[in-house]
Amino acid sequence: MGDDELIDLVRELVAIPSVNPSLGDGGEGEGSGGGTGEAAVARFAAGWLAARGFEVWLAGRDANRPSVLAVAPGSGDGRTLLINGHLDTVGVDAFTGDPFDARISGGRMFGRGVYDMKSGAAAAMIAASRATASGLRGDVVLTLVADEEFASAGTEDSLLALAERGIRADGAIVGEPTGSRLTVAHRGFAWFTLAITGVPAHGSQPELGVDAIDYATDVLLALRALDVELDARPAHPMLPRSTVRVARIDAGTDAATVAARASLTIERRTLPGETPAEVRRELEAAIASVAAADGIRWELTELVSRAAFETPTDAAIQRVVSDAVAHVTGSPVELQGDPWWTDAGLLAEAGIPTVLFGVDGSGAHAPDEWVDLASVQRLAAVLERSIADFCS
Repeated sequence: MGDDELIDLVRELVAIPSVNPSLGDGGEGEGSGGGTGEAAVARFAAGWLAARGFEVWLAGRDANRPSVLAVAPGSGDGRTLLINGHLDTVGVDAFTGDPFDARISGGRMFGRGVYDMKSGAAAAMIAASRATASGLRGDVVLTLVADEEFASAGTEDSLLALAERGIRADGAIVGEPTGSRLTVAHRGFAWFTLAITGVPAHGSQPELGVDAIDYATDVLLALRALDVELDARPAHPMLPRSTVRVARIDAGTDAATVAARASLTIERRTLPGETPAEVRRELEAAIASVAAADGIRWELTELVSRAAFETPTDAAIQRVVSDAVAHVTGSPVELQGDPWWTDAGLLAEAGIPTVLFGVDGSGAHAPDEWVDLASVQRLAAVLERSIADFCS
């Protein structure tokens, strides 16, 4: 199979259950699966890196859900490269076979998290340990984080911990699976709840009440019109368009009562340049455009928002990784944009030029998850060369 050390490390990471305990309450992931959280896999990764000479510490607002920060200091006067990956996974409900006993068949490895993204974390660990063994001028920083699949607290905590220690990265690579293409942009998102309050009345006398569901229905139409407007805006060359949709509706109490309340959960997917403040203003304008009967009140509350991300075209990290891919594969890398959000958005917001490059495979958040092992070996080689180039 080639690089036994790398393949064995992927197996070891997969064997440690690290289902994000926040899932089941919403988020980008699906299902809870009864996992034990991220602490055990973080301790394993920290020990592995410490044994290879890295300065290692655990960080995080929740001591039971730590993220790993590891630094290989350079000799000085070189650029600092940050490599980011996550150690949590989505749930294992309905997973085919034993989700934590990684098996190999036909050049593929199967198991929960093997594709998204423990193979990427293993490749980063191996590449960093090999690239730094002979010494570099710049520092190499690994952040292997918790909670990417829900609220991205791990990357937020890691950035704070690095800042407290005066560590500033000049570029970053996120090892999310990208199909061996170079991701230089992805969409952002914002989630809101719209709480609508009306006046209850007996269903036999609806004229005595003010129906929150009636108003919610008109709001749905207004949001549909906003989505049509978004579709007409100029397209991004690499990304799907901006969207708005209603993800959840909760209303009323029983069949015999005019609904005194309705609640909508609204999702807005955004493009680079669209700020959370602008998104909120657009939603409020669409809602306010609906004529409201006396007695209707509404309140829009932001749940969470994450900005879209785009790599500056002149960023050194994009050139370095592109050159590394060409050297390893013999072919130029394909640039792409992704429709979803990743922690690269937080790194970019922190002012760190960032790209994503990762493995081939399938089954993220699905019952059958697998990774192409040749792509894992390719990723490790690309990361190792990128580190050597960027940090020299």
